Formats: sequence, C-alpha cells, structure tokens
Amino acid sequence: MRISQRFTQHSARQRLTCAVLIATMALGTGCTVSEDTAAANAAANAAGTVSGADPEFIQPGGPPANPFSPAVRVGNLIFVSGTLGTLPDGKLAPGGIQAETKQLLENIKGTLGAAGVGMDRVVKCTVFLADLAEWPAMNEVYRQYFTNGKFPARAAVQATLLFGARVEMECVAAR
Repeated sequence: MRISQRFTQHSARQRLTCAVLIATMALGTGCTVSEDTAAANAAANAAGTVSGADPEFIQPGGPPANPFSPAVRVGNLIFVSGTLGTLPDGKLAPGGIQAETKQLLENIKGTLGAAGVGMDRVVKCTVFLADLAEWPAMNEVYRQYFTNGKFPARAAVQATLLFGARVEMECVAAR
C-alpha cells in the first residue's frame, strides 16, 4: 500500500494534523532548494523564528491533566491546541454554538495572553464543527474577536467532538 493510499484512510482531522506537522518539520529542518531559500532561512534564524528554536510549552493553568499542552511556542510561532468552550469547572458553556464559541475564544485569548500575545497576532485557525449548518452562527461570534477586518486564514471542517461540544478551535499566532 502506497503512502498516499494510507493517508486517505485517515480522518480529515488526522490528515490536517499530518499536513501541519509536515509543514512545521519542513520549516524546522531548514530545508533549502535554492540560494534564495537559504538566505530566507538565515534571516528567519536571525529573527528567532521556527528553524532551530527550542519549543516552550505554555501551561497557564499549571501542568495539564491530559497529555498535551494548551500551547507550544517555537520561535515566533505559538501553536494553540484544540480548545473547547469549557468553563473553569470543565463543563461546556451552556447555550449552544454561540455560547461555546464565545467561551472557547475567551479560553484561546487567555492562553495567548499567557504566551504574551493577543488575538490580533492570530494568523491561522482551524474550526471543527459538530454540524456545518452552525457555521454562520459561529461566525457571528468569531468575527467579534478580530478587529479592522484582519481575519486569520481559516479552515472549517465537520467533526465528532469530545463531550458533546458543538465547536472546537485550534490556532497559530505569530509573535
């Protein structure tokens, strides 16, 4: 079985995670295909971006209960783990998709704050929705967290989510 055949057997979320990992590894290895790319990598290294940087595990609430960090900084990039709209007691915010979206964005905002940046530094989001029909309602809340029309690049996919959540989001911010 070829790699491409095995790759298509995985869920959309697994394929997306693999694609992000491959892209991150390519950046982290300093792959070069030309002198121009080599110069760009040298500039990135001097600026403290991804290539060659040690990861910093951001855990604003102390050691995590589950085997993942809320965020990881590598160079100037901050990768925020998939986040649900949970309240401090661990329960989902009541009220459906909009309440969960607001709470998860507040949770992401808090995680980014612990990393020293704000929502204005978010450059990419992936939104996982239990029902794509709720995409417009999620967008109503989402757009309030980004000002001046500076919206991050984004993808949205339908997925089965933990704890009966309606929405989950992961994102990448740049320092």
